[in-house]
Amino acid sequence: MRIYNKLVRDNIPEIIKQKGETAETCVLDDRKYHKYLCRKLKEEVFEYLQSGETEELADIAEVIDALAVLKGSSFEQVLEIKEQKAKKNGKFEKRIFLKSVK
Repeated sequence: MRIYNKLVRDNIPEIIKQKGETAETCVLDDRKYHKYLCRKLKEEVFEYLQSGETEELADIAEVIDALAVLKGSSFEQVLEIKEQKAKKNGKFEKRIFLKSVK
């Protein structure tokens, strides 16, 4: 038996079943769901920092989407806020590194 105790994507139990194995699962309440989404976000960010793979960025976006929905928002609203902040403060396209302010 392998112990995971982590949040997984919705199709993972079916994928495990198709491999002839049995997954023990439960459905989390909002408090625990938020806690494990935050853990998943840290995991995915760490994986991106280790690999630099675009696929990991997609996983990060999926977790952000789930967190937004849990908080009564949407990924689209997150992107709208992102654009508003970009208009106000700019993006990171110019690669400006702030050394100090006098």
